[in-house]
Amino acid sequence: MELFKSKITGTGKYHPTKVMTNEDMSKIVDTNDEWIVQRTGIKERRIADVETEYPSGMAEFASRDAIKNAGLTPDDIDMIIFSVTLPDYLFPNTAGQLQEKLGITNQCACMDINAACTGWVYGLQVADSLIKTGTYKNVLVVGTEMTSSFNNWEDRASCILFGDGSGATVLSRNEDGDGCEIIDSILSCDGTKSQSLILKKGGAKSPISHEVLDKKEQFVSMDGQVVFKNAVKTMSRHCATLLERNNISKEEVDWFIPHQANLRIIETTAKLLDYPMEKVIVNVDKYANTSSASIPAALHEAFVDGRVKRGQTLLFAAFGAGLTSGAVLIKF
Repeated sequence: MELFKSKITGTGKYHPTKVMTNEDMSKIVDTNDEWIVQRTGIKERRIADVETEYPSGMAEFASRDAIKNAGLTPDDIDMIIFSVTLPDYLFPNTAGQLQEKLGITNQCACMDINAACTGWVYGLQVADSLIKTGTYKNVLVVGTEMTSSFNNWEDRASCILFGDGSGATVLSRNEDGDGCEIIDSILSCDGTKSQSLILKKGGAKSPISHEVLDKKEQFVSMDGQVVFKNAVKTMSRHCATLLERNNISKEEVDWFIPHQANLRIIETTAKLLDYPMEKVIVNVDKYANTSSASIPAALHEAFVDGRVKRGQTLLFAAFGAGLTSGAVLIKF
């Protein structure tokens, strides 16, 4: 079987227009700007409008940019892989909602995945495999999250961390011979720690009820220490593994683009990798933790402003509920 190479041909992002600063947060929960910045590096986040900026709505804006930047039309897309933690509806899938919004008429395959903050990384490996084997030629991989919909705005330990947004990429068969490709990727999950970051109520196991709502159990709960320790350990290990098995030194990596969970996790992961912070893409201060949208949105932002350039070697790493994790090494 002939194996093809795949490359990222287009990127796009969208963040809601409503900005919620730390000062705004201090008006609804017992916190302040200094406390938040010191612990997370976050200064503000975006909050979606439920009428127009729900997951598939935000994804439409990001995806149109990505498709246009790839030099394609919507009907050139063979498959949509949509990473989302809390979708538009429990069913049908949000990828299908996005297909309709984009005006795609070719009835392309549509699939939602839920690997939390690692979802876009999971989607990228799936898309790469489908392109390599010749199944598809152009796959739209989207990470879109409306975390404000499951945020407990009375819990200052968690509500300060999250924001809404979308990041989209088009992964295409590389027929240019330019050396750009998905070099390698790695995915994992430690289900034994799944309770450390979880939305316990609202699923089939425990449907929404008056009792759940009265106790406010429909929101996310997190053991921050467990998440932090596993995030930095797992992301740094995956990155080191990819570099070692591909005989690439950290000096050859032009940019490290990690999941934008909080600044302390990013800095600690870079330190464990002995990788300089001046070569790490960081925008968590502006958008907070947008879950699976964070890496593709940061990639697009850095490409547009000229930091990331074609032909550079990039390293992505993510970590999320599950506990899922993963890393991807690419020639952009």
